[in-house]
Amino acid sequence: MANIKSAIKRHKQSLKARGRNRHNKTIMKHTVAEFRDVLDAKKPKKDAALKLLVETQSTIAHMASKGLIKKENAARRISRLALAYNAKFAK
Repeated sequence: MANIKSAIKRHKQSLKARGRNRHNKTIMKHTVAEFRDVLDAKKPKKDAALKLLVETQSTIAHMASKGLIKKENAARRISRLALAYNAKFAK
């Protein structure tokens, strides 16, 4: 542990940020998993899937805006989710 006052404060800040980042990343992963579960259901409902898709895209974009993931990473994830949705319901 650091002895310098500013280093101690910085360490406390980094622990808070780490906890916040882990929590937000977990939320993002859960929303993606929930969307995938809806798509993988035997009889997926288009309305429910669309609502979850929008929510999931919003969550991913928000995490990118906060710097939790890179913008390119967010764009790729959002694109893949939209492709999965379209492959399931575009007939």
